[in-house]
Amino acid sequence: MNINLTLLIQMISFAVFVWFCMQYVWPPIVTALAERKTKITEGLAAAERGHQERARGEQHAQALLTEAKATAAEIVTQAQKRATEIVEEAKDDARAEGGRLVAAAQAEIERETNRAREELRERVAALAIAAAEKILHKEIDVDTHRSLVDTFAKQL
Repeated sequence: MNINLTLLIQMISFAVFVWFCMQYVWPPIVTALAERKTKITEGLAAAERGHQERARGEQHAQALLTEAKATAAEIVTQAQKRATEIVEEAKDDARAEGGRLVAAAQAEIERETNRAREELRERVAALAIAAAEKILHKEIDVDTHRSLVDTFAKQL
């Protein structure tokens, strides 16, 4: 065999093999690689979007948390203010009730004082009549001398 002929046949066989690979093997491989590259690119883009969404979500959550804290602080402040108002109202009510009780007690004292004075006048009048009877040694008629006894009681 001739080496040149063997070399020529090998070159032709290799050229046919390369042509066959370029026609039937290479396009599916390139297509698969392109699809894989697209999927990887989409995956990286989705991951980046996910990171951005997470960052936005964290910012939103932080904003909501800040707003909730502000709202809670406002509610606590309002509750404390209302509690103070309730305490002040209770104090005012207690003062008013105390004033009413004092006024009622003073009125009761005034009534009792007037009743005691009236009772004392009657006793003094009775004592005066008894003393006058003893002094005069005669009985004084209370009904007859009622105006005189009342004048005397008022002077006392």
